[in-house]
Amino acid sequence: MRKIIKDKAIVSDDWNLLRFADGETPETFAVPAGKQIVPLQVWLAQKTVLATRGDIGVWLASDERPEQLKDDAASLPVIAVDFPTFADGRGYSIAYNLRARLGFAGELRAIGDVLRDQLFYMARVGFNAFATREDRSIDDALKGLTDFSDVYQTSWDQKLPLFRRAARPAAQDA
Repeated sequence: MRKIIKDKAIVSDDWNLLRFADGETPETFAVPAGKQIVPLQVWLAQKTVLATRGDIGVWLASDERPEQLKDDAASLPVIAVDFPTFADGRGYSIAYNLRARLGFAGELRAIGDVLRDQLFYMARVGFNAFATREDRSIDDALKGLTDFSDVYQTSWDQKLPLFRRAARPAAQDA
């Protein structure tokens, strides 16, 4: 069984990620039983049927807008964001918007070209699960979440900048 990093631990992945095959359309896409993560377009086309199941997650491509899930995010157990290449940073904004603006509290998973060097930054914007590339060591990738001990700026995981968190001695009267 495939392994992922979830909540800073390596766990078995019990979700199946579905992608389009040649000739499939969102309306004709067959979603099998069991825990499935479907493309956003499939969710939007088949939402009436899929929303009745508790075992459906949705994944977004890097060029799709998370606002399309604004009415559904709270009911989804997992939302995944695809990184087609490690250099495509649009997924960071998608994740931040899902957490901060849409209030998504479930599993937020990074999929695709996910590398160790990105995990710390992905966690900062709200990802809590990572399906790393299969040609890389997942044990090594896990270490990427602790590459830095502190951060200067605010983000999803730290609401106060460092200068507001640092204890400073009281100013002396001159």
